[in-house]
Amino acid sequence: MVSNPFVPRYLIGRQAELEQVSTVLAQDGDLMVAGVSGNGRRSLIRWAAQKIGARVLEIDCLRATTSSRFLELLAEGLVEMFSHPAEIELIQRWSTEHPLILEQYLTRRTRLVWHVPSQDNWLIFQALLTLPQIMAEWLDCRVVLVFQNFPHIRSWDRTGKWEDYLRQEVEQQNRVSYVLIATVPEPWVYKSNLHIVTLAPLEREDLQSWVINAMAAEGLKFEVDSQALNMYLNYVQGHLGDAIALARRIWLDCRAFAKTKPEGAKSGDNSSSAIAYPFADELIQTHHVHRSALSLVEDLSLTFESLLLLLPPIQARVLESLALDPTDSPHSRDYIEKHQLSRGGGLQGALAGLEQKGLVYGSKYGYRLAMPLLGFWLKHRLS
Repeated sequence: MVSNPFVPRYLIGRQAELEQVSTVLAQDGDLMVAGVSGNGRRSLIRWAAQKIGARVLEIDCLRATTSSRFLELLAEGLVEMFSHPAEIELIQRWSTEHPLILEQYLTRRTRLVWHVPSQDNWLIFQALLTLPQIMAEWLDCRVVLVFQNFPHIRSWDRTGKWEDYLRQEVEQQNRVSYVLIATVPEPWVYKSNLHIVTLAPLEREDLQSWVINAMAAEGLKFEVDSQALNMYLNYVQGHLGDAIALARRIWLDCRAFAKTKPEGAKSGDNSSSAIAYPFADELIQTHHVHRSALSLVEDLSLTFESLLLLLPPIQARVLESLALDPTDSPHSRDYIEKHQLSRGGGLQGALAGLEQKGLVYGSKYGYRLAMPLLGFWLKHRLS
């Protein structure tokens, strides 16, 4: 498997947000980082935590299908976060006062385990939540607990008991900060003490600077006299995940075609053998960007098809309409009639649902598709 040299080694275009998040964490604040998937939410938190010297524990609640699985993920994360031998000894000392056992093996990773009936998981939860604060006090450090897809725990926490206790406990811990990653903030967040940081699409200039430098590091550059760079930026529309994916595909295509260049062939050679090597002088031209984008969305087509099938028909209809005919006024009479959309609550509900899923930006960003490559694929599929 080819590694990806386009994974950023620094934070791109989020300096204002970095300062904001760092300040909140340094002051023992709790926050929500909202934005679409692939726009650098977790990276922002990691850089902010690194800036203030905090330990980070990340849990994707989508993987926590039951309370037992949630506890396993929490326990695994705690042992990984405090993995130094001296820190493991501290966990061992702590575990003797709780119904937990620290298992250590020469050939297997260290684990925190418990042998209690499932109805006693609540006691394990209470115990595990005290450990970050205790370790932070012993080690004189800060801890950041990051929960992605946090609302998913409600699939098994039907009464909200675990969610309420978690909020209460973290607010009381003066060395532990609680960070939620979400697409859009839920109503309760605005009534809480959580600071809210919403990530907009990246500025065009920030992505431009990054991709030029990243390509240069691999011996490539965009042809100055062509629209290659402009086309690339138009395709990714400020979405970091799509920008990384398309840059990598262009690079891989360059590598693949470079192998077909006959030995001794020159960039000015008009023979058919030279034509087989389209990246002359390592210049990325407009047609290279377009071809790489087409091949990338072709590879993603099965994923995109599955996504559409999972959407309610009205949401799929609205998504397709916005991809084919972008507008900042989907509620207008002309747009509704043109695309045969439902009026009133049906359309508004579809837009809200697409925004919650991270597929469409809200009114602030003109209801544009949040996943540019999905929009590119839809245009070709429906045209």
